[in-house]
Amino acid sequence: MNKISKAFEKGKAFIPFITCGDPSLEISEELVYAMEEAGADLIELGIPFSDPTAEGPVIMEADIRALLERTTVDKIFHMVQRIRKKTQIPMVFMTYANVVFSYGIDRFCKRAAELGMDGIILPDVPFEEKSEFSDVASRYGLAMISLIAPTSKDRIELITREAEGFIYCVSSLGVTGVRNNITTDIGSMVEHVRTIKDIPCAVGFGISTPEQAKKIAVKADGIIVGSAIVKLCAQYGCDCVPHIKDYVKSMKDAIR
Repeated sequence: MNKISKAFEKGKAFIPFITCGDPSLEISEELVYAMEEAGADLIELGIPFSDPTAEGPVIMEADIRALLERTTVDKIFHMVQRIRKKTQIPMVFMTYANVVFSYGIDRFCKRAAELGMDGIILPDVPFEEKSEFSDVASRYGLAMISLIAPTSKDRIELITREAEGFIYCVSSLGVTGVRNNITTDIGSMVEHVRTIKDIPCAVGFGISTPEQAKKIAVKADGIIVGSAIVKLCAQYGCDCVPHIKDYVKSMKDAIR
């Protein structure tokens, strides 16, 4: 059984995202342990990229900081190797097609799987072009997580039929970032998926407060938070770990 599905077995899943290497890989590693202790069920590790098209300014700036720290795919793999000696929490990489492509799709997926990663999210790969990556990923037992957006409408069925791990429901149009209110009808998006396949649906893009998380968790199986956590990395730098731990705990408590 893929570890990803285990993340959704104990009620609503809380899925935090961090940009690896911001403020440093040592801190990123500490954050994984701290977030797990605070109740995280699955962790998204962002591999920084110079042109992250799905990201708003918060994560974009984190990517720049991480790249200035000379964060590379290999260094992140070494970090994962250390993490896996201490915890088996489900983890997926989130990055961009170019990163995987230039590393070598086969080489990337093989290494990620050997290190115990559970999946990969590539937000800039459209469904119609995903097989170049997903065929290789599945060969190594890595789930390629699919995204659906409010505009996916007729494609939701196609995407859901082939989905693995969980479905990443994008709550808002545009890029990642904190939003005051989320107006998308998440409920009907999730219902639609459930009529097609029994697969967990986690909602991300824009969620930042326990109140928002609680409201959306009623309709979905999990909550994904990135920008609000990355903001704390930017604000506190090397002292961010306890602040992020408290934040993750407050979010997890809200959706229990």
